[in-house]
Amino acid sequence: MSSPEIRVFPSEYLREFSTRVFMHFGVPKNDARIAADVLAVADLRGIDSHGVARLHTYFEMLTLGRINPRCKPRIVRETLSTATVDGDNGLGLVVGPWANTVAMDKAEEAGSGWVSVRHTNHYGIAGYYPLEALKRDLIGWAMTNTTKLVAPLWGAERMLGTNPIAIAFPGKDEPALVIDLATCAAAYGKIEIAKRHGTPIPEGWAIDRDGRATTDPNAMIDGGAILPLGSDRERGGHKGYSLALMVDVLSAVLSGANWGPFTPPFALRQEIPKRSVGQGIGHFFGALRIDGFIDPDEFKRQIDDLVRTFRATRPAPGTSGPLLPGDPEREAEVQRRRDGIPLVLPVIDELRDIAKQTGVPFD
Repeated sequence: MSSPEIRVFPSEYLREFSTRVFMHFGVPKNDARIAADVLAVADLRGIDSHGVARLHTYFEMLTLGRINPRCKPRIVRETLSTATVDGDNGLGLVVGPWANTVAMDKAEEAGSGWVSVRHTNHYGIAGYYPLEALKRDLIGWAMTNTTKLVAPLWGAERMLGTNPIAIAFPGKDEPALVIDLATCAAAYGKIEIAKRHGTPIPEGWAIDRDGRATTDPNAMIDGGAILPLGSDRERGGHKGYSLALMVDVLSAVLSGANWGPFTPPFALRQEIPKRSVGQGIGHFFGALRIDGFIDPDEFKRQIDDLVRTFRATRPAPGTSGPLLPGDPEREAEVQRRRDGIPLVLPVIDELRDIAKQTGVPFD
């Protein structure tokens, strides 16, 4: 099957377009720039499912008034090192960075900061948030629950979200370790990309609406489900399932958001839960001051040593040796800052549709 047409756009062009689209809906300029920055970081780091490819979904939700464009997040409960934030049903791309900043501020004051968030929406890539912590010489954590797409181990229907976890550890001379992963076999966006490209998905990623294993992305999207990280019991699916539940508890049960099958949809085509057990989607952020545990320079030297030690591992046959968490994204960012962001024609068509309906120029 032929590959779809691809065009390349400068990152700054796409960032400015996203900013203007958000502002079209009344999102304040600074908030719009922050939201666009989250999308731009995803595109630069090669996480195509969460960059401007997601913009049409935000556009649809804002058009129908499902998201508050002028949200005012607020702390509703706190201690010196913890807080619960109400996101005022705002863009997760705005609420998330605001709450993450609260966590980082608390970490700088108290040694650690932990913030749970309710009444919010999709917050982009989880990795964006610990990357911000690195700028302040902190260890950063981020996780979020999402609308149901994933079957629990031995289940045949959607009950959990993709529920990603991200954490970053700074090095001294070597690049930071940046861990960013979904707690399911594959991010939903990768299945969407396979659908756009007309290609099958790997075995172990998904089941169809009858609970049977499938490699057809359409069968998963049409009432099927993604499998937990590890897929089945023999391959460790119980571990991914448990991690997904952990994310739900910290992001939603702890904050008062909706959990599991009650988490509201991010996209209009997703199923609306029959009842609510909380407010909106939930996030959870953490930040740690390194000097609360060890001398920061010593920590970073050890991270450097760890990175170099693992890079020196004898390669498995047919490979160039182990990657470190964050390596593919770093390599993508170097290339894309230089060459631009590649977009497939279906995404370009969606951006053109946004331009037509908002009057914001594109292309």
